[in-house]
Amino acid sequence: MILGRTSRRPFRWLRQIAASLGLVAGLYVAWVHMEIYTTVRGRIVTLEDAPSRPVAVVFGAAVYPDGRPSPVLEDRVRTAVALYHAGKVDKILMSGDNRTVHYNEPAAMIALARALGVPADALAPDYAGRRTYDTCWRARHIFGLREVILVTQQFHLPRAIYLCRSLGLDPIGVPADRRAYRGAWWFGGAREFVARLRAWWDVHVWAPPVVGGEPIPLFP
Repeated sequence: MILGRTSRRPFRWLRQIAASLGLVAGLYVAWVHMEIYTTVRGRIVTLEDAPSRPVAVVFGAAVYPDGRPSPVLEDRVRTAVALYHAGKVDKILMSGDNRTVHYNEPAAMIALARALGVPADALAPDYAGRRTYDTCWRARHIFGLREVILVTQQFHLPRAIYLCRSLGLDPIGVPADRRAYRGAWWFGGAREFVARLRAWWDVHVWAPPVVGGEPIPLFP
């Protein structure tokens, strides 16, 4: 009997350690999401209620092999164009992934905006916006922006606003939801849940490397 009780003691310690780790993880998750929602409170508005800002920053998303923007990306561009035509912004920064010659999100975004009547001198590409963090960092440190309107879907806006504020911008977010999206449960659920934890880590623990370069002022 004594041997039996002794043999169970290591498992009791393992359970206690696992419970402690679970508690710490739960507190971390709760803290991160509370901090993000506190940071973005009052900063998500409709297109009609958006204040005037110099620049709208549009976050990239998937582009099809034939160069067409995916529905998510198309709606982001259309929303930014609507802001421009409403006189809410003077320029639009199209930030997306272009790490290979065969994949170019900013080019697809600019082509659609031009087709929708935005003049070329009101559009600026950011070819190194590979992640949300990169887009926010480059908007501040490469393009020299401060007050901006962020354009992306509702599920993405809290993380985008949080990152941009943490990196020195003063952002307002306008949702670009114009339809129901295939796979929205994944992007707005589990994937975004993990991405917000990563965003907090990137801001407070490990600043990820980004593509730098010389300043590119949008208003010389």
